[in-house]
Amino acid sequence: MSEQNGTGGTDRRILERISEMVEAERDLRAALAEGRIDQSTEHSELKDIEEQLDQCWDLLRQRRARVRAGEDPDGASVRSVDEVERYES
Repeated sequence: MSEQNGTGGTDRRILERISEMVEAERDLRAALAEGRIDQSTEHSELKDIEEQLDQCWDLLRQRRARVRAGEDPDGASVRSVDEVERYES
């Protein structure tokens, strides 16, 4: 991916955030398996993480689509959870 206009740096930060959230998912599952949290807590926290992950992936797709179209990727914006969920359906 191009470094032009900081595109690669921004995309890298989004991917780093995605990696952090994936690790948080693993930690939650491990905490449940080890009995450090209950299933209700795990479910609630996983839902929040999954929604944030969906938003990050959506933003990254928007940015990449804008680059392919010859547009400024910084014109992409984070969409609401409701919009992203509806889009993925």
